[in-house]
Amino acid sequence: MKILYTTDKNFGTEFELLLSRGAMDMKEAGRVVENLLYEIKTEKNSALKRHILKFDKWEVKNDNELEIPPSLMKKTYDELDANLINALHKAYERIYAFHEKQLPKSWLDFEDNGIILGQKITAVDRAGLYIPGGKAAYPSSLLMNAIPAIAAGVKEIIVCTPAPNNELNLLLLAAMHLCGIKKAFKVGGASAIGAMAYGTETIPKVDVITGPGNIFVATAKKMVFGDVNIDMIAGPSEIGILADKSANAKYLAIDLLSQAEHDEMASSILITTDEKIAKSTIKETEAYLPKLSRQKIADVSIRTRGAVIVAKDLDEAVYLMNKIAPEHLEIVTENPFDLLPKIKHAGAVFLGAFTPEPIGDYIAGPNHTLPTGGTARFFSPLNVEHFMKKSSIISMSKEGIKEIGESCANLANAEGLGAHEESVRVRLNDLK
Repeated sequence: MKILYTTDKNFGTEFELLLSRGAMDMKEAGRVVENLLYEIKTEKNSALKRHILKFDKWEVKNDNELEIPPSLMKKTYDELDANLINALHKAYERIYAFHEKQLPKSWLDFEDNGIILGQKITAVDRAGLYIPGGKAAYPSSLLMNAIPAIAAGVKEIIVCTPAPNNELNLLLLAAMHLCGIKKAFKVGGASAIGAMAYGTETIPKVDVITGPGNIFVATAKKMVFGDVNIDMIAGPSEIGILADKSANAKYLAIDLLSQAEHDEMASSILITTDEKIAKSTIKETEAYLPKLSRQKIADVSIRTRGAVIVAKDLDEAVYLMNKIAPEHLEIVTENPFDLLPKIKHAGAVFLGAFTPEPIGDYIAGPNHTLPTGGTARFFSPLNVEHFMKKSSIISMSKEGIKEIGESCANLANAEGLGAHEESVRVRLNDLK
């Protein structure tokens, strides 16, 4: 794991490389994904079955095999270890309570002249959730995507998840039952995104697609945006940590590795004001690596996309971290809340030595579907509003149109839109 000093003459070049961590070669993936989406759009289930045989290595003999029966979800839930059941319920309750607080409200404003303006909030009719199932299965992603949709009031939730060799994760099935999922399908990758975007004989077309995935899933979401809404285009996992001399190097090391074990492309960056902490963290990271079940993945990630930066002070450290705009940001300093007002760009912020990033992945409450690759500069975490839309409300009284109608007509005239102008003037003339 490399160590960088902001005082080094080549630091600027090295830092620019870190900032480019989120760059995904969608050009190459795009050619593959474009063909897959076209096939799904035109051939529907026939293409789905062909893609599943090619990518997930099992043969779908009839369309019914694509669907995961709710009875299987319930059976798996009923047979699950009691400790895991309790953990799922605790996570569900905390995640729901957090997202319920996010709910926006419809409102009306009554002006003195009788004009009524407002905003109506409505949930989408049908949401599609993509839950990965490649290098690891993520029941937590099911909770994090389904619960805000439930809190938003979405009536129909569709789930797609890959089933390599026709096998499904049991905890994922149990989580589906807990969330009340009625329609779930054994379809993965770009094919799943296409199926939910365009609809097939078995999988209904949805209004919004959320959930993380690999570069092919991300590319597919980008391509179908406009036909449906999406949450964001997320890349590999990442963590940024701000630390001073008060930090525990052992904690820092395992927290960096908690992201590195996700994927070889994951990014783990520590910025500290203390050289001793920097070197100790690297040493602890090397010590932890051999103990990890996903050692090979974490090792590639930490060596190729990890970094420890020694900054001259906390102001410089914060400046650099804002440039990075990490998916997850841990602040492990003597007074972490003092730095919070200075943080401008981060998907989620974890404050204090006893707030490790994984607590947010599973059970704290806020969503773990977060913007990556620096997109925290303009994207927000998955939330209830991704499953809702706003309609404007306008009601004009006679007095109201008398008051503002002339200005409206003049603006329409200036734009050369005669019917627009006359639409207002015909009413004004009737009121004279």
